[in-house]
Amino acid sequence: MNTCFTVMGDHVELVAGCYEQIVFGYRVCPGDEEWAIEPNFTHHAHTASLTAVSSSDQFIATGSKDETIQLYDMSKKTEHGALLHHNGTISCLEFYGTSHLLSGGQDGLICVWSTKKWECLKSLNAHKGHVTSLSVHPSGKLALSVGTDKTLRTWNLIEGRSAFIKNLKQNAEIVLWSPDGDQYAVVGNDRVDIYILKSATITGTIAFTQRISCVKFLKNTLLAVGGDDESVCIYDVTSQKCVCEFKAHENRVKAIESFMKDDFCVLVTASNDGFIKLWKLNLENLETPSLLGQVNTTARLTCLSIWKSGQAKETSTEQSAQPEASIAVVVPPKPAKGKRVRLPGEEVILEESSSTKAGKKKKKQKAQ
Repeated sequence: MNTCFTVMGDHVELVAGCYEQIVFGYRVCPGDEEWAIEPNFTHHAHTASLTAVSSSDQFIATGSKDETIQLYDMSKKTEHGALLHHNGTISCLEFYGTSHLLSGGQDGLICVWSTKKWECLKSLNAHKGHVTSLSVHPSGKLALSVGTDKTLRTWNLIEGRSAFIKNLKQNAEIVLWSPDGDQYAVVGNDRVDIYILKSATITGTIAFTQRISCVKFLKNTLLAVGGDDESVCIYDVTSQKCVCEFKAHENRVKAIESFMKDDFCVLVTASNDGFIKLWKLNLENLETPSLLGQVNTTARLTCLSIWKSGQAKETSTEQSAQPEASIAVVVPPKPAKGKRVRLPGEEVILEESSSTKAGKKKKKQKAQ
């Protein structure tokens, strides 16, 4: 018997984007042995392939090659508006708590958005090339970014300025803070360099067998890595040794996420083969994980996020106590020339996946 998460703080949905311009929403329904992944909604909001997705307790944000960021109110299952400031593909998105959203693009900009009025509070000229990845420190006071200019940059989010620039030997595609914020991972091609915050120096390097496309800290000492083959490897960050490896898909692994359920970790993987899979993993006694459930989206997946109702309550005490004081607030800039901003507030009901086809829903007239 499968029962969907319904208790506040226990309602889990998987949100995925794909090359076919569609956003998929699936509700996770645990069972005694096998878990069901039930279609909840689909939405065709973009005019090009999706490249990034991020979630807060209320909103989902998606980025695309069409240069827009689309917002969705998950409590109402409605479209909430679009953010138009970048000139180029949106390469990365990350919510900080309930107060801010950060976006990076191929135009070299990092934008800091307020989730109250969805204003662009700060636009940082982050990299001379593309911004490939960004990550906000758990405190909200710092952020890291990497780009195609072979630099790793540290940002002071309180003052809204660059704090440190480190030159890299090659371009990095991913940067990610550990859960405690004491270390961070920088991914370049088929290797992961682990840095310690105090000295900003490399403490170890993980060598993967293929080009890496996604990483996820399962806890401070464990890092899951996926790439251009069908396997997922879990590494001990301290020793840089693979402590668990398993075949997850029939094609390359594009995204890895995770969440805790009772006393075990649920690892979520998405692939070009169209499948999203849930794996049961005991972080204290690592063995080959068991498959809890899977769904075939029949699409070429590109990005994945986990939305949990009430997830803002799970942030750290420091973060939840002063979420807005940690990020710079300045006069919002004007939109880029020739661009129109559709302000949040226009509600378009997301398509129910069981009743209508994606992409045929008519939108209301854009706000002037």
